[in-house]
Amino acid sequence: MVKLENVTKRFREHLAVDSFDLEVPEGALFGFIGPNGSGKTTTLRMILRIIEQDSGSISVMGEPHHSSANDAIGYLPEERGLYRKMTVLRQLMYFGNLKGLTNRAAKAAALEWLERLNLLEWKDKKLETLSKGMSQKIQFIATVLGKPRLLILDEPFSGLDPVNLEVLRDALLEMRKSGTTVIFSTHDMHIAEQLCDHICMIYKGQKVLDGSLESIQSKYGQDTLRLHFRSGTGLEEGQIPGASGVRYTGRFWEMRYAGDPHDALQAAMQVGRVDHFEVVHPSLHDIFVRIAQPADLPEEATIKQEVSDA
Repeated sequence: MVKLENVTKRFREHLAVDSFDLEVPEGALFGFIGPNGSGKTTTLRMILRIIEQDSGSISVMGEPHHSSANDAIGYLPEERGLYRKMTVLRQLMYFGNLKGLTNRAAKAAALEWLERLNLLEWKDKKLETLSKGMSQKIQFIATVLGKPRLLILDEPFSGLDPVNLEVLRDALLEMRKSGTTVIFSTHDMHIAEQLCDHICMIYKGQKVLDGSLESIQSKYGQDTLRLHFRSGTGLEEGQIPGASGVRYTGRFWEMRYAGDPHDALQAAMQVGRVDHFEVVHPSLHDIFVRIAQPADLPEEATIKQEVSDA
């Protein structure tokens, strides 16, 4: 569906995207992750031809040239843009018209989506009367009204409460099931783990991860230990020799350990009474932090801050 080869983009002296390769298969639910400023939005905008790459090639649906207004593509930008003084239904019909739908078809599609996302009673209200979460769902409907073959979403889950997040998640799964290819960027590693067939991470303009969650976790090995003390005992760096990246998740203590896990368990039992101990693949969150943690911030400082916050 989408293919980038050796794509580079500069903004004056800043190298935003550096020799980037990417392939998104048709029908995939593709997660695009990376820290702020890593080049995610720039890459998505180049795919859409909102901005042009300096070098390299980009093809979408097998074609090297296309318009950002292509009716087969739906795009939800990170910066939301709706008309606050317009009613919800009239606004959605307008966006449907822009995608080539007749008034009748646009209205039918809008009403169907409003009912699906539990917003039908708000169809005649002005957008300014809606909550932020409701407005975000309206923007999503505007993006998908034309039944795009390719859907590109930039931080679609930002600011959503858990209920609305689940509603949007289910809508994306349904669209993928119907054949739509979905690319979305996110900072929520849990969502990426839940939803994505394929995950790509960009860091400082370069691709550092690319594959299924299983293949990415396998690359980093089963080097993560998770344990819990019955008495609520805490851990400090150095109490389990050989462990690093010790952090409290709110329920468990997690750490990386390269030696024999039995040795780590014996050391933990000297600290307190252990009632849960397991060896697991590192989470996507853990892998993200390993790659993207600022070089000038020692890991121990991060650990202490996380424990203090908890």
